[in-house]
Amino acid sequence: MRNMFGANWLVIALLVGMLGVGAPLATVASAQEDAASVMEADAADAGGDADSAPAGWNAGDEVSALSYDDANDYTINTLIMFVCAVLVLFMQAGFAMVEVGMNSAKNTVNILAKNVMDLSVGVLLYLFIGYSLMYPGSWIADGYLGSPSAFISRDAQVEEVDGAEVWAAAPTYSDGAYASNSADFLFQVAFAATAATIVSGSVAGRMKFSAYLIYSAILTGLIYPISGAWKWGGGFLDAMGFQDFAGSVVVHAVGGFAGLAGAIFLGPRLGRYSADGKSIPIPGHNIAFAALGVFILWIGWYGFNPGSQLTYSGAMNAEATTYIALTTTIAASAGAVLAMILGWALFGKPDLTMALNGVLGGLVAITANCDRVGQFEALVIGGIGGALVVLGIVLLDKLKIDDPVGAWPVHGLCGVWGGIATGVFGDIPADDMTRGGFITVQVIATVVICVWAFVTMSVVFGVLKAIGMLRVSPEEEQAGLDISEHGMHAYPSDAVAGGAIA
Repeated sequence: MRNMFGANWLVIALLVGMLGVGAPLATVASAQEDAASVMEADAADAGGDADSAPAGWNAGDEVSALSYDDANDYTINTLIMFVCAVLVLFMQAGFAMVEVGMNSAKNTVNILAKNVMDLSVGVLLYLFIGYSLMYPGSWIADGYLGSPSAFISRDAQVEEVDGAEVWAAAPTYSDGAYASNSADFLFQVAFAATAATIVSGSVAGRMKFSAYLIYSAILTGLIYPISGAWKWGGGFLDAMGFQDFAGSVVVHAVGGFAGLAGAIFLGPRLGRYSADGKSIPIPGHNIAFAALGVFILWIGWYGFNPGSQLTYSGAMNAEATTYIALTTTIAASAGAVLAMILGWALFGKPDLTMALNGVLGGLVAITANCDRVGQFEALVIGGIGGALVVLGIVLLDKLKIDDPVGAWPVHGLCGVWGGIATGVFGDIPADDMTRGGFITVQVIATVVICVWAFVTMSVVFGVLKAIGMLRVSPEEEQAGLDISEHGMHAYPSDAVAGGAIA
């Protein structure tokens, strides 16, 4: 067994160093909002001028000045956003089951450990630096790089002044899209964890756990928040008119193209291709797990897409939220059906794994435009997403790029399609923009974000490979990462038998 002492200390040093970046207090910003709303929230939370928000929403205002309707709206928005955040966090369980089911049993512990650390490391890095980079109160480079800071300031805090209750920190107000800062952070960090964990499936079965921790920290703390700020933080892509409602490109394509870089630099698993280049499938050990994972992800997507409405109170917002759920459901169903039909035509059998990935492809494709397309358009977008998954899996196989769960076809390729489909089918966001102009903006922004993710993560994986930290040895890969990386078996019968389940 190799000596991992030096490598492990390198991982720890990197994580601690990134956790130490930032000032003691984060700027407050709501989720997928424009820059003007973000700045308004900052002013209100900091106790700015009385004109910064309506009466009752400013620091120093009497608590009684906040009307019942406003307080009720704040409560509804906060609680529903919290529920949506929990649904998106639950998607981590779905990703874990999909990846475990579609890989060898001897790598189960390793996959589960990566999913746990994606969320745990992701929360800490996003808390210390990522959140403020993605939703900056100020910019180091205007529209491109925000100013980092750490921690989340609480809102809706009361103190007593001259016998009256006043807001020490007023409830966060941002042009009607108001909810607690804590709920907003939980919702956003769930998205960051999703972007990071997509890569786990692409690199399964052969990547060192220490290298994966380094990747996860960098993506969650730096790569994803910086490109996310270009759209959702009010950066230069947002100024262009780029539309990505819940993250086909900002979240899924970033994870998909990061995973593609990892798969390329790692190379295929042992035995995946013969000496003459023939493809040899390595079947997953538990398709029931994979199917369960897809159903969990589908359920979690009702937090992902409808939750991105951000403001839920009132008849129009409530209807919009449920309509987004409708288009999401249509696209997922169309993706499953088209993927199964195409896989059946190509391979002669109705392949369940293709249908499962088709569900996810349809969901990824509709994520950017679920708020601005009709029901028939959602059907088309989801169906094409399902077909692209099958074609993407075939393409990677032809190129001998080993992606065990199809993460790039699902998240990368369908993420690109979702961004472009928004321009093709979605409501045009500005009166002075033509359909051709909208498509052009969507294509440019999608390419920019995908290139950013692929190039930056290629550098990370390239450096790790150059210093010998990227891939386990052939002997360790053959034994399985559960025992070689973690010293344990996922299944008791495995240890009793003295071997590893294939």
